Amino acid sequence: MIKGLKICGISDSQTLSYILNHAYPPKYIGFITNYEKSKRFVTYEKLKDLINVDKKQVNFVSVLVNPTNEVLKKIADLKFDYYQLYDVNPIRTLEIKKKYKVKIISALTISDKDDVNKFKDYSEISDIILFDSKGYHKSESFDHNLLNEVPKKLNKMIAGNIQINDIPNFKNKDFIIDLSGSIENNKGIKDIDKINKLLNLFKNI
Repeated sequence: MIKGLKICGISDSQTLSYILNHAYPPKYIGFITNYEKSKRFVTYEKLKDLINVDKKQVNFVSVLVNPTNEVLKKIADLKFDYYQLYDVNPIRTLEIKKKYKVKIISALTISDKDDVNKFKDYSEISDIILFDSKGYHKSESFDHNLLNEVPKKLNKMIAGNIQINDIPNFKNKDFIIDLSGSIENNKGIKDIDKINKLLNLFKNI
């Protein structure tokens, strides 16, 4: 059974408001906080205003790639429930978790089984393990069969160019599903109609 849904890469207030007020909102919403190469990146000043809203029951996730102490200090007072960390080793992850008293999603980028097995280094530290593609912001795919031997007890999330119509394929899997590119139009902007389709489909499943 799918354990939840995350919509990632929200960068404008209209889309955020639509999602938060939808009849079937996701469990998580992600914001690209320090990765400027991403078209979904949100500057600090804009982010401050964007997430200063009633989150209702939704968890806000700050997506961070190897964040500096300066970045972490700057966002410490923002209303994030989770930090989603890319390229952060286990020791640094634990340090961030303790210092900022925030839940952690450790993102592992996958191309082979060795990449998958890195979850063992984070399983006692992180609240969720995210298995993602190597593409970061490019919405690339990876072979999800590589995850077949990951323990069921692990609280895990999956990303990597997952399409809306792929969702039913996960109905017997115990993953949180993370989507971004598949709910955008051909200009790379979040599409309200696609988001609505996704949220209604997910509710029915």
